[in-house]
Amino acid sequence: MDAGAARSQGVVARFATYEEYLDSQTTNEDLEYLQDESLARRLVELGYRGSGETLKREEFEARKKEIEANRFRPILKPPQIICSAGREYDDKPFLSALAEREQFVRAGKLTTIIFLRDYNAKGQEVSGYIDYGHRLMTEDFRPYFAGKKKLLPRPTDLSYYNWETNTSTSSSSPNFQVLADEEHGILFKNRRDRKVINVDPRSETGDNSERVLVETDEYEQVVLYDHVTRRKS
Repeated sequence: MDAGAARSQGVVARFATYEEYLDSQTTNEDLEYLQDESLARRLVELGYRGSGETLKREEFEARKKEIEANRFRPILKPPQIICSAGREYDDKPFLSALAEREQFVRAGKLTTIIFLRDYNAKGQEVSGYIDYGHRLMTEDFRPYFAGKKKLLPRPTDLSYYNWETNTSTSSSSPNFQVLADEEHGILFKNRRDRKVINVDPRSETGDNSERVLVETDEYEQVVLYDHVTRRKS
């Protein structure tokens, strides 16, 4: 769209009808002199009144339809950046497992809860459950996939426990609600399809869910809980 077209579209957007547009270019003096509102509008349309080049009715209506069409045109989402793309993880099973799931989790076809147990920078043993999708949305994962940063649970994740300080926290996320159960301990309810993921290794994981134990030297313990999301009907 050129500058002139953009300006005229901006003008059209300000008025509900072509008559209102014409009226905006008439003055009180015009109406007093002519004593006829329709004649005053006609003179503006013919270019005898008003400032600048007056839009014809057909052009005004065409611009108005274009504006209305654009209002309901879907907004294209920017392409998703897959942080793990083009990388090889033959000797890093955990990062390989995350890379396999990244695109599906970003697309909303899969939700994954990551259980990690390892040592933090202070040498303290920590463990917790991480909403992979939430972390992907709120954090740059390129340093993790590049091996420059180590993924560890935080107090703001689904659950967190520091074995040295006995600090324990739990926080629901946009994808999961944290539930406490007397028999099974902590449970996670998927907010999309309302299915419950049971992370107790002695119990069934739940509908559309799978428990995956990752054998790796990268961490003391890694378990992934994959849940195929299905919107509640």
